[in-house]
Parts: sequence; structure tokens; C-alpha cells
Amino acid sequence: MTVYAIGDVHGHLDALKGVLALIETDRSATGNHDAPVVQIGDLVDRGPDSKGVVAHLMRLSAEDSRLTVLKGNHDNMFAEFLATPPRHDPRLRRDLSWLHPRLGGRETLASYGIDPDQPEARLQQLAHARVPESHRAFLAALPLSARHDDCLLVHAGIRPGLPLSYQDPADLYWIRDEFLTDTRDHGALVVHGHTPVDTVEHHGNRLAIDTGVAYGGPLSAVAIEGRRAFLLTTRGRQEIPPHAAA
Repeated sequence: MTVYAIGDVHGHLDALKGVLALIETDRSATGNHDAPVVQIGDLVDRGPDSKGVVAHLMRLSAEDSRLTVLKGNHDNMFAEFLATPPRHDPRLRRDLSWLHPRLGGRETLASYGIDPDQPEARLQQLAHARVPESHRAFLAALPLSARHDDCLLVHAGIRPGLPLSYQDPADLYWIRDEFLTDTRDHGALVVHGHTPVDTVEHHGNRLAIDTGVAYGGPLSAVAIEGRRAFLLTTRGRQEIPPHAAA
């Protein structure tokens, strides 16, 4: 089976449309018309059009059962900000909030027509008024993982050595070092984003596909067949050879 995966989008709607077009081109070239597509999470923050990304993926996933959109840590922080009362993600440092310049929440609010240069309490009021209920429900309900054949797709990674049913849900969209430095086989190829890399990296036991569109890099889409992975480009597929895990 072929599985397509798309990295962290972070509010870059044009880039998202571009990689979706690459997937359709690959479908036509290979005949993989029924292959699933998984977007790995982090729809929002930092980029210019988080609202557009949410609306686009919400519509596409409703129309096309082949598409699954996962929850990233930024999507969860946005959903927690929209909760009543607002909640602080327990994995986020206490001295930070979703509105901190490092995290990009203010850019997300701006995409909903909200002036972000206002006190937090006022921004919460405006967010409740301007963010459609359908967007809130969509973000809150995003799944944390998808499994297709020999691929396990999650936003950040897994706690090594634990079955999926025993994983802390927050690890699936927050974990870093404990997962990234583990070289053992996880029983499936774990496809993840969350930690940006310069180019898609195949570590044998995991495939890192967040190539930093939030920081001026490209948005990447890949085709995965068993343990083989291919970057989708305007020139067709480019195989990503495995190398030693970091």
C-alpha cells in the first residue's frame, strides 16, 4: 500500500495546495487513486493564513474519506485557548503562553480578522466571537494517530517501548528527545513532524517530514511504500534513502 503524508503546515495555505497537487500528480502517474493521505498536524500558528488552512482541510476531509488530519501541539494550544474557560497546555512551559511571539498564536488570531495587539483577556473574547464553532469543533476532534500497514503516523513521535494503547496522548504531539534519540525498531515506521529538519530524514525506524515551512523552508509531501519513502517534487518522486538514526 502507498501512504501519502504531508508535514507541518503552520498557516501556509498556498504551500498546502501545492503539495496536495503533487499528490494528485503522483496518483495519476502511479494509479494509487485509493491511497490514504495523512496531514501530520500543526495546521496553525506562525504563517499568514491559519484560518484558510483550517477551513481548507476541514472541507477536504469532509469530502474525501482518504484524507486524515492529525492534531499537532499548536492545534492543541489553539483549541485550549478557545476552551471555556481557556486552558494552559500542561506541556507548555508555565512562563510561556500560546500568545508568546515564539509560538505564533497572534498570527493565527490575525488570520481570523482579530487585531492581536490587545490584552489577552480581550483576545479571548474576540476569539470566541470570530473563530467559527465549526473550526473549534474540528480542531478539538482531530485524531492523534493513524496506522496504515507498516506506517504509524503521529505529530511528534511516540514513547519508545510502549504500545500505542499505553501512550500518553500528549507525548504523541509533544515528545522530542526520548523519541528522536532512540534507535530501536518501533514495530512500524513512525512518520512524524514537530521537530524541523532541513530535508526529509529517513532514520530506518522513523521518517521526519517537518521541513520548516514555518521558518522559510519548504512544505514536504512524501509517498511511503513499506519502509521505502519518496519525496514528491515537480520532477516526480525522489527516493529518500535510510541512514543511521540520530
